[in-house]
Amino acid sequence: MSGKLQKYEPTVKEVIRLIGGKENIQGAAHCATRLRIVTEDQDKISVKDIEQLEFVKGAFIAGDQLQIIFGAGTVNDVYKVFQQQAGMDDMSLSDVKGASAKKQNAFQRGIKALSDVFVQIIPGLLAAALLMGITGLLSQPGVFGEQSVVDMFPAITGINRFIQIMSTGIFTILPLLVVWSATKRFGGNPVLGLVIGAIMLHPDLGNAYAVASGDVDAEMINILGLNVELVGFQGGIIVALLMGLVVAKLDNFFTRVVPDMIKLFLAPFLTVTLSGLLLFIIVGPIGRFLAEGLTSSLLWATENLGVVGFVIFAGVQQVIVITGLHHVIGAVEAQLIADTGLNFIMPLMSVALMGQGGAVLGYLYLRWHDKKARQIGISSFGSILFGISEPALFGINVRYKFPLIAGCLASAIAGAYVFFLNINALGFGATAVPGIAIVSTTGGGHLHYVIANVAALALGAVFTAAYGKVKKPSFDV
Repeated sequence: MSGKLQKYEPTVKEVIRLIGGKENIQGAAHCATRLRIVTEDQDKISVKDIEQLEFVKGAFIAGDQLQIIFGAGTVNDVYKVFQQQAGMDDMSLSDVKGASAKKQNAFQRGIKALSDVFVQIIPGLLAAALLMGITGLLSQPGVFGEQSVVDMFPAITGINRFIQIMSTGIFTILPLLVVWSATKRFGGNPVLGLVIGAIMLHPDLGNAYAVASGDVDAEMINILGLNVELVGFQGGIIVALLMGLVVAKLDNFFTRVVPDMIKLFLAPFLTVTLSGLLLFIIVGPIGRFLAEGLTSSLLWATENLGVVGFVIFAGVQQVIVITGLHHVIGAVEAQLIADTGLNFIMPLMSVALMGQGGAVLGYLYLRWHDKKARQIGISSFGSILFGISEPALFGINVRYKFPLIAGCLASAIAGAYVFFLNINALGFGATAVPGIAIVSTTGGGHLHYVIANVAALALGAVFTAAYGKVKKPSFDV
């Protein structure tokens, strides 16, 4: 073991002792900031003592997982030492979630599965979002003057065009990626998911957007007495999610029942054929109805509930992050962009995040004299600026509750600002400081995006500090 890893050995040994020993470990993995452990018996875990260990920035139990916050980078080294000390094989985050899911009810398992599907695609979406932001800065007038950067410097037109193509590439195959990820998540052969995804986007089908706008007439065929429209599923995220589940179930079924002698070719043939029929006859129409209903509901809320809808969303979004359901929102954002070209959710998510960041600043003001509190607060706030709120939420805000509530109130107020100034994004996957790159410039969007986020930050700090000064809450939790 290298010297770099040796320094974490005492902490890891204590963690194992405080969770009831190796015998109580069912599985472990890590995400960007947290070591996640599933145990046989949670009653043997001493969360309060774990929180006092060196390098530990917070600990909590979510569902059936003990999650210990070590921070980005550190958690990777801690996990290596944990594997050695616990004598366990390497596990992926999905393996641990699978072990944890066995203890969850059907609803919790369903929501977790949806989150897992998008976690695998997020890196690609984030890269596309940043590329989209760069081309937005280059091509939108009003960012650095009356003319766009491309108009001012025509020599970079080719570069900007190249970036535009790269930024939109993933969205042209997003349903395919979702089917692949969902099939893999639900235990099927992901290659069969890719095949169905390719069928959904087949060039011989009428483009869904062109058909919807009336530019193209959909070809109609008859299958077993049923009239079927041959229309593609561009932007069909909900359909893709459902098809991933269908492909996985059929693949497992035919793999189990088809004799070994003919399984190699017959099982995938039956899976693809039956999945394709279900896509066009049942799943596709139902998925389109759900997707249109979901998008229409959100648009209805913003158009009819007005500022109230924005305030509620911004106020509770970080509570959704605590539950781990926030990755599902990516499906709604993708659907919004596919349908309208704009994403009003991203600015709301950003101010929700910054409200919690402000609460951390208020906490730091109250506890600046405490070295460990200062260490956790500063590192947590740094993560907030780059769009990661878990260290702040679980290390401080949820732990002491009043910073969480103060942050939610601040975010709700900033959400109203987002509504009145009509702030939108052109992509999704980035918030806070990186999010500036994907904000629409319409109506001074960048300036108002900054104002909304600074307002959430300032109000969160003021509300938290004021409550702490007036109520003098105990920090001995």
